[in-house]
Amino acid sequence: MPTNTSITTSYAGEFAGKYISAALLSASTIENGGIEVKPNVKFKQVIKKLSTDALLKDGTCDFDPTSTVTLTERIIEPETFQVNLQLCKADFRSDWDAIEMGYSAFDELPASFADFLIAHVAAQTAQKTETNIWGGVDANDGEFDGFIPLLTADGTVNDVAGVSIAAGGITAANVIDELGKVVDAIPTAVYGKEDLRIYVAPNVARSYVRALGGFAAAGLGANGTNAEGTQWYNNGALSFDGVSIFMANGLTANYMVAAEKSNLFFGTGLMSDHNEVRILDMADLDGSQNVRVVMRFTAAVQYGIGSDIVLYTPVA
Repeated sequence: MPTNTSITTSYAGEFAGKYISAALLSASTIENGGIEVKPNVKFKQVIKKLSTDALLKDGTCDFDPTSTVTLTERIIEPETFQVNLQLCKADFRSDWDAIEMGYSAFDELPASFADFLIAHVAAQTAQKTETNIWGGVDANDGEFDGFIPLLTADGTVNDVAGVSIAAGGITAANVIDELGKVVDAIPTAVYGKEDLRIYVAPNVARSYVRALGGFAAAGLGANGTNAEGTQWYNNGALSFDGVSIFMANGLTANYMVAAEKSNLFFGTGLMSDHNEVRILDMADLDGSQNVRVVMRFTAAVQYGIGSDIVLYTPVA
């Protein structure tokens, strides 16, 4: 069944404008280096977890291998996803891009629309991938299990009960205290690691900036940091108690995760598959006036050591 196409403007000469798409959420967690990317995972890959106890002992003349070495593993298994669209070139004859289709009865898809379509499909896919990374649920079509469902199901993860969503969730007035709960739950062996991050939802980041700007009773005064209100912030780096804050656009509102970047993984086959959108003109294949848009890639996330991660979950 072809994709429904709705044309709301009519051709009225050679239009010099461009198609404009609304700003789309990119897969910022990947693009900004928030997690480790494991490419070239064709089917599945094992993430080894090594733990030991009592390695250091008093020196003796004998070899004493009494320390315990525990080797466990987690599996990252990328799933296959696809984008399939079908457009009829005849739908564009009355559109304002008709001049780009040429004057032959064998229409060509307008070049400017083809370029737009490629960019739009890639951006929409990046948006969905970003939300899947954090909150995806495998049972839903077009989704894989994200970090939140995976961590929630793991009893070794350090859980922190968050604020009530019904009471307003995280705001400038309480964000300092809530971030403090996350930091306090970070295991001593992990706190201070170079790649430790607190991954926060966008509303948490906004609340924190406003708190630092003095718009909350947080001891900063009415004018905030350096008496500049929020003017000091220009999408730069944020940190709390010495831990870098990473705003994850796909993270559900009021959620936070504290983890080392090296403990969070995104697995896929070829990274280039995420940026490749193919447009197939079916005229030479089946004689139709249809154009097909195809995108296909694999994706999944996994973590290594649950006991090194903090999951902050708001309550209803």
